Amino acid sequence: MAKESGSKILSIDGQEVQITNPEKLYFSSQIKVTKLELVQYYLSVAPGALAGIQDRPIVLKRFVNGAEAEAFYQKRAPEKRPAWVRTVTLSFPSGRTAEEIVVDDTAGLAWIVNLGCIELHPHPVRSSDLDHPDELRIDLDPIPGVSWDDVRRVALEVQGFLDEVGLRGWPKTSGSRGMHVNVRIEPHWTFTQVRRAAVALSRAVERRAPTLASSKWWKEERHGVFLDYNQNAKDRTTCSAYSVRPLPDARVSTPLDWEEVPDCNPADFTIFTVPERFAKIGNPHAEMDASPGSLEKLLELADKDEAAGIADAPWPPHFRKMEGEAARVMPSRAKSAAKKTAIKKPRVKMPLITVANSPDKAAALAGLERWKAKHVDIAGLLAVDDVLVDSMRGRSSTWTRVRINLRHVPEEQRPSQETPKPDDDPTREWRERWKKKKANE
Repeated sequence: MAKESGSKILSIDGQEVQITNPEKLYFSSQIKVTKLELVQYYLSVAPGALAGIQDRPIVLKRFVNGAEAEAFYQKRAPEKRPAWVRTVTLSFPSGRTAEEIVVDDTAGLAWIVNLGCIELHPHPVRSSDLDHPDELRIDLDPIPGVSWDDVRRVALEVQGFLDEVGLRGWPKTSGSRGMHVNVRIEPHWTFTQVRRAAVALSRAVERRAPTLASSKWWKEERHGVFLDYNQNAKDRTTCSAYSVRPLPDARVSTPLDWEEVPDCNPADFTIFTVPERFAKIGNPHAEMDASPGSLEKLLELADKDEAAGIADAPWPPHFRKMEGEAARVMPSRAKSAAKKTAIKKPRVKMPLITVANSPDKAAALAGLERWKAKHVDIAGLLAVDDVLVDSMRGRSSTWTRVRINLRHVPEEQRPSQETPKPDDDPTREWRERWKKKKANE
């Protein structure tokens, strides 16, 4: 392999991997980490990182300009790739297909990190069976202002419920504000069935801890810790074990033993501390593949919910309307009560305003603080869950929307919708083009 100027060649398991721009800073605001140091981190925990991605198609979330810059998602494998990098053809709900990378070894891991993949996003299927997941993913996502203690309490409720239905959960920090609990399952069920099981689980945990946990899809209805069942829908991915997250301190999504959960602190697990932990105790999830479980009891619970008149929960917006699914509309945009049946409980339209839109989350949150400073009296009336920080997925990247729910503000005091500051919605242009196209058809 010819060495480009400013690159470094690593010999890994008999393969040569070129690291381009090895001294380029990938973290710089709070700590200093170069691309080469990021690769070296992944090499130090390679057995653990590979356990989460090996033999799975993987979406490339590329931070080509480092953790502080905008990332983009790349489903299709780069045309220019080593001959020893494998691919599989994956189909999506839209009907389209893509040839995606499959990482088989440490060399492949280093190669995708060199592409700017700070974090790893594998699908929950193996390359030999792309239609039947072998992993149920429980994503605990706290709304803004919810404490880490509450996240841990909900995780322990999840553990208790999984024990009751004969499944073993494997916890890890998300590397951000939440936790993940993964469950190895037999690859006997479709994506739709696995998601159905996840919905039943989310609702069951909410019943166990109604003040702490929420299964509500719409953010304006949530409280506490949201159990994101839609992470089990086809084409959705979450960061896998030992993924570095693009946070200022380079935190790591770290596998835990359940005994560690009550006292763990996500800030303790970073690119600097996890290699030593891995060398000392190994991968706490090393035996995850040894005892896959059954979804039968969860699916039986889903059947009971359906028989009791509980509709399927909303799917992600890019999925077609599914049979048995409840109305896929935000409560604040709900149709008039005249269109509701007598059986359905009418939804309350929430008084929402948008205060910031930006591909830069820090800029969006700064916009929120400016709004609070401008409306001090109003900000003092808001509850923790009245501030909605939404991570929005565009066509190939994510952006942040910040909204305020004014439900606790007397109507006569509610500020009107102003132009958000900042107001940089990267999807606005193509959405307007789409509307014009539809209008001309």
